[in-house]
Amino acid sequence: MIIHFIGIGGIGVSALARYYREKGHEVSGSDLASSEITQGLEKLGVKIAIGESSGLNVAPETDLVVYSPAVQKDNAERLRAKELAIPCKSYPECLGELTKQYYTIAISGTHGKSTTTSMIALLLTKAGFDPTVIVGTKVREFGNSNCRVGKSKYLVIEADEHFASFLNYWPKMAVLTTVEEDHLDYYKNLDNIVKTFERYITHLRDDGVLIANGDDKNIEKIIFNSQSAISKDTREGVIYKIQKYSIKQPEAETLRRILEVPGEHNVSNALAALAVARELGIPDETSFTALGEFTGTWRRFEIFQTELDGIPYTLVSDYGHHPTEVKVTVLGAKAKWPDRPLWLVYQPHQYQRTYLLFDAFVEVLASLPIEKLILADIYDVAGREETEIRKKVSSQKLLEAIGKRNLQARDRTVYIADIADIPQYLASHLKGGEVVMVMGAGSIYNLTLHLTNSKKMEKIQ
Repeated sequence: MIIHFIGIGGIGVSALARYYREKGHEVSGSDLASSEITQGLEKLGVKIAIGESSGLNVAPETDLVVYSPAVQKDNAERLRAKELAIPCKSYPECLGELTKQYYTIAISGTHGKSTTTSMIALLLTKAGFDPTVIVGTKVREFGNSNCRVGKSKYLVIEADEHFASFLNYWPKMAVLTTVEEDHLDYYKNLDNIVKTFERYITHLRDDGVLIANGDDKNIEKIIFNSQSAISKDTREGVIYKIQKYSIKQPEAETLRRILEVPGEHNVSNALAALAVARELGIPDETSFTALGEFTGTWRRFEIFQTELDGIPYTLVSDYGHHPTEVKVTVLGAKAKWPDRPLWLVYQPHQYQRTYLLFDAFVEVLASLPIEKLILADIYDVAGREETEIRKKVSSQKLLEAIGKRNLQARDRTVYIADIADIPQYLASHLKGGEVVMVMGAGSIYNLTLHLTNSKKMEKIQ
């Protein structure tokens, strides 16, 4: 089969492209910009067109076009596929078809999806289950890839809730990590998020299992509402098993001792993985060994020992872009390095998220146990920003609000609009031995690449 992927540089779409390429299909793709991800696919023999969308990218003999949810209906390649009568599916629709073909273990939630998915995938691999894995990060043990193609019936996927994408998936086992306000540009409020998760868990197959974080009040609400609905429904196949995990259970102490990744949130993620393993009959000894060997994934508390103009320091790269993620990740770093000065370089991601969660961002950023906070301009997410909201929020306004909340926090915070100017500031102010956390889901990653000598800092878009 010949498959063309629009937006192939995305972390999810690229994983699916890898899956089909490794399954022997002919794969092509397109994206606006070249990246580590597209370059990795090209090494596998995937032909990728970089730049503005063109109908010429879609060959007439193509059997299927798969597109990122961010790709609009008027995209030139989607229009060309329609003209040629080539079937088109979104990434979630295409992945959803795979979930029906496997014993699917789907991990969803506001936070912890990628880490928990990776933990479960590595645990199953160590236990000899030989799973296929599609995850929203790169895993070292999978050759620094976001996809692993196994030969068994097991499929482990990261099930994203944005745009309600996970409503396309039909898992045998569903893991819920955390649920709180996010993607409010789509959901509008927490109530809609909760209701969508309630719909999602009705997708569990006959005799399915729900692995749920018992410490999360919104997940408790989802379970309660779903059970109430089930009690009124006598149809066959709607009953599933619920298995809760909690940071209060005794195994949490063991995990605190053995985990290489810091923070209570990672203890919780590991408990979810342990619960999955037990449902599959994997011995605890195997699970603890696998979890103790887990060292993290790409852009999830990724640690580098580096230097800048001869000044040695530790750099931590993290994808966190929600107030809760920023808080727990920084607290995890403080727990790991209690006696070292901690700096945070943060690029807010998306104007709408920053505006809708503004108070939460201010509260977190004003109270973090850090020596220095560097705020870059908000990352503009193409196609997902409203002009009116762009006028209402900025990093400067965040800075002002932080100062009003906490004078000490204001004194330690600096605004540097262009990421390309941050290395010079660091070189002038670092004394050596600091831990510098570079956080955000946007172009801030280019700063990490520069500081780790992987890329020269040119103009950052």
